[in-house]
Amino acid sequence: MSTSRIATAGPETSSNGPEASPNRPATPFDGRRIRVAVIGTGAIARGSHVPALARLAEEGETELVAAADIAEDTVREFCAEAGIPHAYTDHDRMLAEQRPDLVAVCTPPALHRGQTLAALRAGAWVWCEKPPVLTLADFDAVEAAEGGDGGPYAAVVFQHRFGSGARHVRRLLGERAMGRPLVAHCQTTWYRDAGYYAVPWRGRWVTEGGGPAMGHGIHQMDLLLDLLGPWSEVRAMAGRLVHDVETEDVSTALVRFGSGALATVVNSVLSPDEVSRIRIDCERATVELTHLYGHGNADWRITPAPDVPRDDVAVWRDFGADVPSSHLAQLRDLVASMRAGEQPRGSGADGRACLELITALYKSAFTDTTVHAGEIGPGDPYYRALHGGAPGWAPPDVAAASPSAGASVPTACQEATA
Repeated sequence: MSTSRIATAGPETSSNGPEASPNRPATPFDGRRIRVAVIGTGAIARGSHVPALARLAEEGETELVAAADIAEDTVREFCAEAGIPHAYTDHDRMLAEQRPDLVAVCTPPALHRGQTLAALRAGAWVWCEKPPVLTLADFDAVEAAEGGDGGPYAAVVFQHRFGSGARHVRRLLGERAMGRPLVAHCQTTWYRDAGYYAVPWRGRWVTEGGGPAMGHGIHQMDLLLDLLGPWSEVRAMAGRLVHDVETEDVSTALVRFGSGALATVVNSVLSPDEVSRIRIDCERATVELTHLYGHGNADWRITPAPDVPRDDVAVWRDFGADVPSSHLAQLRDLVASMRAGEQPRGSGADGRACLELITALYKSAFTDTTVHAGEIGPGDPYYRALHGGAPGWAPPDVAAASPSAGASVPTACQEATA
């Protein structure tokens, strides 16, 4: 980034937040608004982060104090539209001068590790768009930079696991109200044309990290893990069937969970009839979520087994007040964690679980093996690159330098058409 600072002006803080509770120690955020900065001013920042932050600002919780972007005109326009007092083209200078409490990282994936680490080292909590980083090695580096008790912590934007619907179903499953979960299906079948991949950083391992499993299906896979708990093994296939890219454009996987439940996972950018879906068959009922980019109570359906009493079904179908999944729903939870000095959901081991499953999916697909939870560590080539150096999948320069890094790719996975 450029080292030039564009603008500095405006008040430092506004002190009208909630007072410290007598039941817990005071935190640095008691009695004042949480100062927030945004790095990256593209569509996700404009369409999701700023509206959520503005809503909490209206409620006296947050104060959006600065934004940074390498494009000077863009960041100036962004700040003018959102009423943000400080605009920068250098995020390090912004962190040093504005000292935000929370940083929203809204840049392309390859930048996430460096910007998250910079924010943590500056003492700020982080809320980073998915994917959090490109590899498990990167994630572990971020986790190592987090503070001890009380933070700062780095949370991943996994907004689909928040809201009233996910909360209600998670409770029902946790209590085994509908019996044991037995069979599940997780589907992210979207459509992206060649124009989508014309953006230079898309479809490349070094800049996007992976294909639809990493960049699209990550949300539903995270929600599946949030509902069903830890996974134990995965067997997968991947294909490059349409797009001329380095990564896959479709994948399928069979996943076994620690509970014994079995799931299928499908991630695609080849599907004109777009849908995001999770279905879980339990002993006493099937619960299903069907939506596209976000869900509310009405998107969930519970179908009981024939012998289930009506009173039980009525309780299961009572989702309460509708709180849609959204950035706002997660941000509320994150701010509450900050004020309580507690590690937020979507950080640490909780945030790592989905990335580990995705990494294992790629390793299984590219090596034609079953991959078990916990087996991908620092000595594994997939720990530092999701392609693992596999012939037919790794970029040519990487494959040439590391001919033994990955096993041979099944023939079906090597096929591609323009």
